[in-house]
Amino acid sequence: MKLSVELTLAPLKEDYVPTIKTFIQGLRSLGFVIKENPLSTQVFGDYDEIMSSLIPLIRTTFTEEEAIMLHLKLIKGDRSQYEPDF
Repeated sequence: MKLSVELTLAPLKEDYVPTIKTFIQGLRSLGFVIKENPLSTQVFGDYDEIMSSLIPLIRTTFTEEEAIMLHLKLIKGDRSQYEPDF
């Protein structure tokens, strides 16, 4: 089954940029189709592969930070080619 995931990481500290950069670099290294914008990062691929790859990355990030929040949206299907028609 294909999956589209949108992630927004929010470290709850003043110097948040290094944490976000490290997290995005970790996402890039997973080998999935990735789309980035200023508000979130989207990951597209196989459900089982994405989920099994995200869990260790999220755990590592949460372990390294004192206070952090992750917004995660899961959409069934590959939405990487989505183009608005309006």
